[in-house]
Amino acid sequence: MAGLFYEQFSVGMTFDHAIRRTVTEMDNVLFSAMTHNPAALHLDEHYCQTQTEFGQRIVNSAFTLGLIVGISVGDTTLGTTVANLGWDEVRFPRPLFHGDTVHVRSTVHEMRESRSRPECGVVIFWHEGFNQKDESIATCKRSALMLRKPME
Repeated sequence: MAGLFYEQFSVGMTFDHAIRRTVTEMDNVLFSAMTHNPAALHLDEHYCQTQTEFGQRIVNSAFTLGLIVGISVGDTTLGTTVANLGWDEVRFPRPLFHGDTVHVRSTVHEMRESRSRPECGVVIFWHEGFNQKDESIATCKRSALMLRKPME
């Protein structure tokens, strides 16, 4: 199992995830279509070139959020998480564009034992996504309900 159990985390622990992902036009268009988001900012190149400050389409922010969390899973929660409890303080300081390559850093921000599930603990991660220029493109706090290490 790739993920860590609750006891294997510690506050301040940082993961610089090895997985990087170049975002494609297909990623953005397919995600926007699948989630019924017809925003011209994601789908209409002419509109973005002539009517926006970006001069090109921007990647759907919900995709960006999902990508930065998804990249973190293999190192942190794969097979050891019960559920995501919430995403807080989600921010997108810069847009993500087609062709940008995303890399992610995750830090254990807080931890506590679960009050209702003694076999679990809550780990709050701080996820940061960056483009290929190391510019911040997304941040969020994610609360995860994590399994405790099984008794041997």
